[in-house]
Amino acid sequence: MKLSELKTSGHLSTLFSAFLYFDVSFMIWVMLGALGVFISQDFGLTPAQKGLVVAIPILSGSFFRMILGILTDRIGPKKTAITGMLITMVPLIWGFAAGRSLTELYAIGILLGVAGASFAVALPMASRWYPPHLQGLAMGIAGAGNSGTLFATLFGPRLAENFGWHSVMGFALIPLLLVLILFIFLAKDAPSQPKPQPLVNYFKVFGHKDTWYFCLLYSVTFGGFVGLSSFLSIFFVDQYHLSKIQAGDFVTLCVAAGSFFRPVGGFIADRFGGTRILSILLIIVSLCMLGVSQLPSIMYITALLFIGMMCLGMGNGAVFQLVPQRFQKEIGMVTGIVGAAGGIGGFFLPNILGTLKQLTGTYASGFLILSFIALLALGVLILASFSWRKSWNIKGETVKI
Repeated sequence: MKLSELKTSGHLSTLFSAFLYFDVSFMIWVMLGALGVFISQDFGLTPAQKGLVVAIPILSGSFFRMILGILTDRIGPKKTAITGMLITMVPLIWGFAAGRSLTELYAIGILLGVAGASFAVALPMASRWYPPHLQGLAMGIAGAGNSGTLFATLFGPRLAENFGWHSVMGFALIPLLLVLILFIFLAKDAPSQPKPQPLVNYFKVFGHKDTWYFCLLYSVTFGGFVGLSSFLSIFFVDQYHLSKIQAGDFVTLCVAAGSFFRPVGGFIADRFGGTRILSILLIIVSLCMLGVSQLPSIMYITALLFIGMMCLGMGNGAVFQLVPQRFQKEIGMVTGIVGAAGGIGGFFLPNILGTLKQLTGTYASGFLILSFIALLALGVLILASFSWRKSWNIKGETVKI
C-alpha cells in the first residue's frame, strides 16, 4: 500500500474537505470543555456540575450523530454537512450574545452537539471514495479532524483571558464560515452513494451483534479521548493548581498525541489487523490510567496522559479500520450509531471523574475505574474477534482484521 494511492484511488479534495469539516466542528464541540475553568468560575460550579457542563455537548452529539448518519445515507454527506454547519452557528451566536444563566448554558451545550455529529458525516464521505485496503488510512485522515480540540484548548483559554469566554464563542464563527465556503466548492459525494432506503431498514443494523461490539469498543477509545479532552483543563487546575492558560497548554499537548496518531492507528491496522493493534493499545491505556490514578508529579502525569491519549487516538483509527469492512452499504448509519456510542462514553467519563471527586475528595478513584474499563473493552474485543475471523469475507480483497 502506498500513500499515493489515496489520490489515484479516491478523491483527495473531498478527503481534505471532510477533514476540515470535522476539524472545525470538533473544535466547536469541545469548546465548553476548553472554557470550562472560566465558566466554572463565573457560575461557581461544584465538581459534579463541572463534569455535567462539559459532558452535555458530548451526550447531545451522540443523539445528533444518529440523525446525521441517517441523513448522510438518504440525502448525501455534502448536503448533510452544509446543514450541520449552518445549525452549528446558532449556539455560537447564542453563547456570544447571551448565555448568562446555567439553563442557557445547558441549552447551548445541547445545540453544540450538532457540531459533534459531524463525525457521522465526514467519515462516510471519505470512506465511500476508497477501497477496503485504504479504509484505515482514509478514515484515519478524516477522523484526525479531532485535532480541532487543539485549537480549542490552545487558543480558547488565551482568548478568554483577554476577551471573556462569551467572545470566544463569537470568534469561532470565523473559521466555521471559512470552512463552510471551502466545503461547498471542494467536497463531492462519491458515485457509490447508496440509494435511499425506507427508514426502518436503517435500524436493522441494531440486530447485528457486531454493531454492539463496535459501540462498546468505540465508547472506550473515542469516549476516553473526547471525555479527557473536555475535562483535563479542570483536572489540572483543581489537582495541580495550574493557571488557566497553563492547564490549556498541558491539555493541548495530550490532545495532540491522540489527534495526530489517529491516522497512524488506521494505517498500522491496515497492515497488521485492527483487532491485533487495538488489543495492544487497550492494555497500554489501562496501564497509563492506573499510573495516573496514583496522581504523581505534573511531569509524570502529563507523560502518562500523553501516552494514554495517543493510544486512545490510535484505537479510534483501528476501530474504524474494521467498521467499513463489516458494514459497507450501511456505513453512514453505522458510523452514526458507533459514533453515538463514543459520545455516550465521553459523556460518562467527565461525570465519573467529577462525581467521584465530589464523593471521595480525590480523582484517583475515577482514573482507577477508567483503567478497569479499558480491560473490560479488551475482553469484549477478544470475544468479538473469534466470530469476526470466521464470518467476515471481503470479496476480491484480502484485508487483515
